[in-house]
Amino acid sequence: MKRLLALLLLGFTAITASTPAAAADYDSFRTNDEENNIDVFKSASPSVVYITNSRMVRRSVFNLNPEEIPQGSGSGFVWDKRGYIVTNFHVIQNASRVTVTLQDGTAWQAQVVGAEPDKDLAVLRIDAPAEQLTPVALGDSGLLEVGRKVLAIGNPFGLDTTLTVGVISALGREINSVTRRQIRDVIQTDAAINPGNSGGPLLNSLGQLVGVNTAIYSPSGASSGISFAIPVNTVKKIVPELIEFGRVQTPTLGISLFPPQYADYYRNRWRIEGVIVLDVLQGSSPEREGMRGLTETRQGIVLGDVIVEVDGSVVTNEDDLLTVLEAREAGDTVEVVTLRDNARVIYQIELQATRE
Repeated sequence: MKRLLALLLLGFTAITASTPAAAADYDSFRTNDEENNIDVFKSASPSVVYITNSRMVRRSVFNLNPEEIPQGSGSGFVWDKRGYIVTNFHVIQNASRVTVTLQDGTAWQAQVVGAEPDKDLAVLRIDAPAEQLTPVALGDSGLLEVGRKVLAIGNPFGLDTTLTVGVISALGREINSVTRRQIRDVIQTDAAINPGNSGGPLLNSLGQLVGVNTAIYSPSGASSGISFAIPVNTVKKIVPELIEFGRVQTPTLGISLFPPQYADYYRNRWRIEGVIVLDVLQGSSPEREGMRGLTETRQGIVLGDVIVEVDGSVVTNEDDLLTVLEAREAGDTVEVVTLRDNARVIYQIELQATRE
């Protein structure tokens, strides 16, 4: 009897094991990561805009009537309900007309409010009603870590509202802006960024802005898994100044410097590292402190002060100097160390506001 029951039980088990499990319902099934991607896209995509620009050109020397031709396109995002839009400077550079298209399909002619080419950022403004505008949520790029997930939304190759997903590949990178100045503390990600993504948001898993997509590293021009974004903490500092003043209010020392295209030539010629003081502005703090620029004698040009350090930060070129000044405000006093006739000279310089 026991043997018979064992055989019956074994048969029942075999039948049960061979019965196929109920098919999963794909419509309702999502992994945790998929659920997060969907939530971020739904919450953030209404903030993303499509930007196109055009410029006026003459087709030939025989045609005196300029024509408007498309110049390029990119992405951007809504900053606030007043109609301010943030994008890359290179997206709107040299444009005669800029058009912003919202997620609802309405297109608005935009006014360029301000730009910071050194950081590849620009602010536009459109007259859209506040109820049509969804500002992006702001995050904190100081909390990012290598390996954290990020999502990019933009318009690559004109394909609007495209989502790509990746991770933070590295932090603290440096890239060159359109002015050849270095943009520092840049975010590197492997989220696919292609032409047309420029100016769009890089988001964290909460759908908060952590960067502005600005460049890719690619021999072919398409995504190669190395993309860069300007950190949101830099954006949060610059955008309010562009809205209020139209430009960044970086204070100055009260001196004039060599134009960038000549600075490297003279540094190499004189075999020095530092920032050469070309001239000292009349009535400025450096003049009162006795700082000297270049002077002309019968024997030729005589070197004056060469700035090598500001507030403990080593200065080897103009980029280093501007990076230090960007973190200060007009009225602050900084300690400037220079070399003059191979001797170190220390000045206490009061920074002054940027002149119009």
